Amino acid sequence: MTKQRKSPGDSCQAGASRRDVIKGLGTVGAATVVGAGVAWAAPAWDGAVLDDALGDFLQDHYRRMTPEEIAGALARIERRAKRTYGVDITCEDTPPLDGVVFGYALNLSKCRGYRECVEGCIRENNQGRDSQVQYIRVLEIDKGTMNLEGSDHYYDPETVPQPGKVYMPVQCQQCDDPPCVKACPIEATWMEPDGIVVIDYNWCIGCRYCMAACPYWARHFNWNDPQIPAAEVNPSTNYLGNRPRMRGVTEKCHFCTQRTRKGRQPACQEACPTGARIFGNLLDPASEIRYVLENKTVFRLKEELGTEPKFWYFTDV
Repeated sequence: MTKQRKSPGDSCQAGASRRDVIKGLGTVGAATVVGAGVAWAAPAWDGAVLDDALGDFLQDHYRRMTPEEIAGALARIERRAKRTYGVDITCEDTPPLDGVVFGYALNLSKCRGYRECVEGCIRENNQGRDSQVQYIRVLEIDKGTMNLEGSDHYYDPETVPQPGKVYMPVQCQQCDDPPCVKACPIEATWMEPDGIVVIDYNWCIGCRYCMAACPYWARHFNWNDPQIPAAEVNPSTNYLGNRPRMRGVTEKCHFCTQRTRKGRQPACQEACPTGARIFGNLLDPASEIRYVLENKTVFRLKEELGTEPKFWYFTDV
């Protein structure tokens, strides 16, 4: 992906305030410590070495970073994961594929409410186990209705599907005109060329304006440090994807950038035992998702809002 630098006048206000704070610490003193590479333990910063803490604090917006700066950010993420979980991870900056715009279709006739997609997403994307931050919600709805407001995504019967119920998974709809992007005051979220709406977690200030703007309840605020057993940490991560997040940021589905930008399917698609999920390139006329869109009666959630979701639903009936 091409990294575009903006002029100083275009800099985000949050970035300017970070630099102002560092200037207040004393330019000479900060430069001396960083330049010396002193590995000070700083308990007030959760044990992070001073170099990494200052590096995070001074880090620019993802889309303004040079390849060298991105490499430094990836290294800091890997070191932090090692300190936090005792696990070696690899964090990559995988660019979008040329000629690809991703889309999703879901066959409601095949969904049985097993929630295997939810579990697969949690494992793949390093979501906190205790915080219950889940990118996918499966709604249990009375058959013959589309009363989403009256649906239950906390259903817990002994077996599913239950008589008289149907199930509808909902996640980020990857809108082509995303209101969450418009709501972010510091441009911490945006849409990539492959259609995926992403978040720079290091730039997010946790204001949650994007959550209020999203009509699909697809964004989640991380109130706690993610609790992930070391043995369950997924070590294959992506900067704009499933890297371990910090407390106090908003996160959401990103179509598994660590997988899909390498030609693989999202974790939820692979986890679905009934074949209800179809993912692919909307620009490829031979793709399965294009076949669905051209041959099935499809609909999108809250289409009247004009958000243009790239997530469609259909049935076999």
